[in-house]
This record gives sequence, C-alpha cells and structure tokens, in this order.
Amino acid sequence: MADDRHTITREQWRQAELLWDFHRMRHRLRPCDVAIGLGSHDLGVADRSAELYHAGLFPTLVFTGGNSPPTAPVFPRGEAVHFRERALELGVPDSAILLESEASNTGQNVTLSRQVLADAGITPATVLLVSKPYMERRSFATARKLWPEVEVTCASQPLGLDDYATGIGDAELVVDMLVGDLQRVMEYPARGFAIEQDVPRRVVAAYESLVASGFDGHLIRD
Repeated sequence: MADDRHTITREQWRQAELLWDFHRMRHRLRPCDVAIGLGSHDLGVADRSAELYHAGLFPTLVFTGGNSPPTAPVFPRGEAVHFRERALELGVPDSAILLESEASNTGQNVTLSRQVLADAGITPATVLLVSKPYMERRSFATARKLWPEVEVTCASQPLGLDDYATGIGDAELVVDMLVGDLQRVMEYPARGFAIEQDVPRRVVAAYESLVASGFDGHLIRD
C-alpha cells in the first residue's frame, strides 16, 4: 500500500483501486494511422508512446500540451516539447513526430492535434490515444465526442496502482487525480465535453467515500 502526506487506509486504497480499474479501458492494441501522446505531469506517456512506435503500431506521433500550473515547474518549455525530447532520446525519429504545444485541456489536446494533423495532410481513420493510465476513459470519451468519425483506441503504461503511485512518489496526489478524473467522466457529458458512459454503482460509492475523506484536491468546483 502506498503512503504519503497522510496515512491512506487499506479501505481507501481499495476504493482507489476500484477507480483505477474503471479508468483503464483495456483496449486491445492494434496498428493505427496515428498516435497522440496527451501532455500531463507524467513523462511515462512519452515512454509508452516511444515503445508503441517501435512496436510498429503507428507511423506518426503527435505530442500535445502546453503548460499548466502543476506541470510548468517540471516541464518549463511545455509538456509536448519535453515529451518530444524524451521520445527522441528513446530513438523515435524526429520525422515521425508532430508537435502541438498550445493545448491546456483534454478537449484542446484533441481538437488542436486534429488541426496539426490536417495541416500535415493527414486525415486518420484510426487514432491511438496514449495517456496516463487513469486518464484513458476520459480521453476516450472526449475524443468520441469531439472527433466522432475516427476509431479511437486507448493505451497507457501497463502498471498497477501501487507501482504507478510509487513511481509518481505521491500517493495522495494520485488518489486526488483518480477522484478528479472520475468526476469529469461523470459531469463532462452534461457540459458537452464528452460522451456519456455508464459508471458502476460500486465505483460511484468509492468515489463519494474518497471525496468525503478529503481526497478532493483535483475536483472542479464550478
């Protein structure tokens, strides 16, 4: 069990694992026309994107993301720029990478990456979205809403919650993010940002319990 700024109980960790399992789409990976690596605080997205490029799953990779308050100290030149540099270090050729460095949310990740691809003369029918593990479901729902004509597959690093939290080094932050992303999965369809998805009652109950326990640092308040 991970432990950080305060003790996370076994029951709270069990609840977090329910959210973790729900966020993972577990799509079967297959070749796609392009991949989009979604910017975030997690450089593992670039690592996974490079791994899947070398596995021959796509010929073109877009890294998307500007800066946000949490990522600016870590990636001062922007998320996409740092992700590209990491992919180059891992042997992805520069000719295979397109850059979108303005997006500040998932919707912009999708729409601005789509424009970058169009500007390059690429109109994909299949897209592989590479994200943090707990962002798979939200990125899928966003892409299906904003780009319904493409077939979307989701991928992330194949890690369990314990290993992921250990790698990030802040278990409380990870639980906060799991909770915040589930709130967005549930609330964004009504705002027109994403498609509706069925959330099992046990997952909703775990979410509500974690919020009541104070894991609310990534909730939207408006």
